[in-house]
Amino acid sequence: MTVSKISIPHVDALTQESITDDQAQFFLDNGFLVVRNVLQDVELKQVQDEMTVLYQRGASQVVDHPDYMYGKGSLSGKDVLRRIEYVIDKSDVMKALLGHPFILRSVEKLQGQNFVPTWDSMVLKAPNEGVIVEWHRDAEVPEQCTDSGPIFNVDFYLDEADLQTCLWVIPGSNKWSKEQSIARCSRPGFYTDDAVPVPMQPGDVIFHNILLLHGSPSGQGNPLRRTVYYEFRPGEIEMEFGPHTLEYIALKQHMLFDCIERRKQTAYTAAENAYTYTPDGAFAIHEAKKPDTYRYPHQSFFRK
Repeated sequence: MTVSKISIPHVDALTQESITDDQAQFFLDNGFLVVRNVLQDVELKQVQDEMTVLYQRGASQVVDHPDYMYGKGSLSGKDVLRRIEYVIDKSDVMKALLGHPFILRSVEKLQGQNFVPTWDSMVLKAPNEGVIVEWHRDAEVPEQCTDSGPIFNVDFYLDEADLQTCLWVIPGSNKWSKEQSIARCSRPGFYTDDAVPVPMQPGDVIFHNILLLHGSPSGQGNPLRRTVYYEFRPGEIEMEFGPHTLEYIALKQHMLFDCIERRKQTAYTAAENAYTYTPDGAFAIHEAKKPDTYRYPHQSFFRK
């Protein structure tokens, strides 16, 4: 495949209730899919405002908390906020976002009805301090996992990402071996001849497989770029391979149920066709329980 000639399908949440079979196949083949207009109007503004509050707290001072992560700014060399973990726990608006019906129907199409929400984070490029994100995979997974459905992030863009700040991806690299991935990532510089840029507008979303090779240039002089990441995994993969315990699966399922119900109570979703979560078999939930918390630290639930 010639990367420069790849035809990225147009997916628009304004006119679709879910991704189509053809769009799902593009994602499976290439490791990414762009969806336009997922967040709109009131919801987009509320999500932006809530994440601005979190950003300003961590950017105005170095917060001594494990959920706030920093790196060295590319220009100043000072500590610059790069990531905030567990954003669902920190905001009711982000709880409602987890219940977004277009997103959940699309996740089910790709992973099956027993999917589980796992990570939730906001990743940042601070203004004028855009740190280069070298080519990488989010994680490696056991080879057997690839037969049980893709593990992927849903990336909600809160700010414009132009060619100066956007994500670059290598289509199809989700199917590469670990050795191929390591060899490509070891090449010096931010080499893009085999990659494509993915410019985004506020409210757009990228689905990206955690095995997809991706990164972004430093973008000196860049504006603020905030992206919220919600990761989903097939329950079957979590049950067999982890990395979390079986207890974690049930806790996150109950959290998802609760967030779907919370979304139904928001004023801006009155016209939505709400998503119904129906895990079955060993994953069936017969009585939903209200979560005691929305922050389940990964390290507390990793298998020994």
